[in-house]
Amino acid sequence: MPAITTDDGVEIFFKDWGAGQPIVFSHGWPLSADDWDPQMLFFLERGYRVIAHDRRGHGRSAQVDSGHDMDHYADDLAAVVRHLDLVDAVHVGHSTGGGEVVRFLARHGEGRAAKAVLIAAVPPLMVRTDANPGGLPKSVFDDFQLQVATNRSVFYRAVPEGPFYGFNRDGATPVEAIIANWWRQGMMGSAKAHYDGVVAFSQTDFTEDLKKIGLPVLVMHGDDDQVVPYAAAGPRSAELLVNGTLKTYRGFPHGMPTTHADVINADLLEFIRS
Repeated sequence: MPAITTDDGVEIFFKDWGAGQPIVFSHGWPLSADDWDPQMLFFLERGYRVIAHDRRGHGRSAQVDSGHDMDHYADDLAAVVRHLDLVDAVHVGHSTGGGEVVRFLARHGEGRAAKAVLIAAVPPLMVRTDANPGGLPKSVFDDFQLQVATNRSVFYRAVPEGPFYGFNRDGATPVEAIIANWWRQGMMGSAKAHYDGVVAFSQTDFTEDLKKIGLPVLVMHGDDDQVVPYAAAGPRSAELLVNGTLKTYRGFPHGMPTTHADVINADLLEFIRS
C-alpha cells in the first residue's frame, strides 16, 4: 500500500496514478481519497497524473491521536508533494480539503504549484464571530462533535441522506449507493480525528492565508450549499485572493463533485487548460 511517514511518525496513504501534469486532490471531512474517484479517473483518461491522500486519521492513514489541525494537515500534504517530487501541480480541495490547500500554499509556498481550486471550501472562516457575523453559530459544530462522540454511525447516515448532497430538498432523489459510500468512507476513519477535525474546519481563520496566495485560484461554490453556506464562503474567499475567480453554481449542493461530477469535471478541465 503506497504511503509515506511524516516527520512526526504518521503514516499517510496516497494514490498516485498516471503521468503528466500533476493534479493533487484534498478531500473533505470525514471522508478519504476515494471521494475523488470520479475526478481522478476523468483526469487520468486525459493525460494527467492524479494524486490523492487520506488525511491523517482518515481512510487508510494512521489513526493517531494528535495533529488533527490545519497546520499538520498542510504539513502532511507538503510531505506528499516532496516525496513524489511534484512540480507545476494543480491543487484541488473540497470542503475541509479547501482549507488544507489554502493553508498549504500559505505555509509552504507556491514554488511547486501552478494553480489551485477551492470547491465548496471552508475558508475564510465557518464559525460566527464578531468579525465574521455571517458564520454559523458555534453550537452547530458543538453538536457535530457530540454526534461523532455518541452517535457516529447513525450521524454518518444522516449527513449524506440530507444536507451534504441536497437529498433533503423537495424533488430530490436520494441515491442509496452514494449515501452508503459516504458512510463507508467516514466509518473507515478515526472518531478522534473526526472529533478534533470539527474544530479544525470550523474555527480556523484562513483570512490571512488567502491574502498570501498569488497564483490563479478558481473558487467553485453552489448557492444551495447547506454545509458550508455560500455567502460567507465562496464570494469572500474570491475577494481575499489576489488572483481569485468565483464560479457560482445555481442550486448545487455541498457534495457537488459527486452529484454533478460531469459539470465540475468539465469546469476544472477548462480552468487547468487555460
